[in-house]
Amino acid sequence: MVRSIALLLVLALLAMLAWVALHSSGVTIVVNGRELAGPAKFAAEGWGLLVGIVGMFCAAILLTFVFAGIGLILLGAFVLVGLLLAWLAFPFLVPLLIPLVIVWLFVAAVRGRNNGAGRSG
Repeated sequence: MVRSIALLLVLALLAMLAWVALHSSGVTIVVNGRELAGPAKFAAEGWGLLVGIVGMFCAAILLTFVFAGIGLILLGAFVLVGLLLAWLAFPFLVPLLIPLVIVWLFVAAVRGRNNGAGRSG
């Protein structure tokens, strides 16, 4: 389902890109008193399209990092809320859960270090 939606979006994007590339803009470029025509006009419009594409990719990359940062902040907030709710619901288990979390983090760190060292490109 997701793959077909992604394929449909890519096809729509390519159709819009072809429409923009083949559609002449209302901008007139004048060089030495003459209006650009023919291949020079097509090249000038192509550069505008290229600059627009690069700008959109830069904006997409920036938004990817922004949304990832917001996601990490939300994940941390959810963990803290869950810990608070667990503490309120089961106050007698907190002294048992804290050492368990410390051991869990230690084991995860040791496993991560061993897995990273075993990989050699």
